[in-house]
Amino acid sequence: MTRFRFALAGSAVFFCLTGVANAEDLVFTLKNGTKSVLTNFYTSPVGVNNWEDDVFGKQVLSPGESVEIMIGDGRAVCKYDMKFEFEQGSNLDTTTDTQNLCELGNYTIHE
Repeated sequence: MTRFRFALAGSAVFFCLTGVANAEDLVFTLKNGTKSVLTNFYTSPVGVNNWEDDVFGKQVLSPGESVEIMIGDGRAVCKYDMKFEFEQGSNLDTTTDTQNLCELGNYTIHE
């Protein structure tokens, strides 16, 4: 089982699709700092017992790549659970973390 270290840099970024500030839309940059392809990324507000849809859809995040993530679910909450799944055959296990996304600017997942 591989353990992960999480690197965080805080700074809240809020905006909606029209560019107007909206506290319910949470934006941060997710970087894959591992040597494996990140195939699925799920979020869910803390206290919700089910994972919401895969944020990536049919996309993946290759090693070294970054993507801007926007959670525009209309909720006025900041603390979210996150779940990361890697390509089949990698030596990385599915892992979870909880973060205050209102304070998060960047999130890098490392092996």
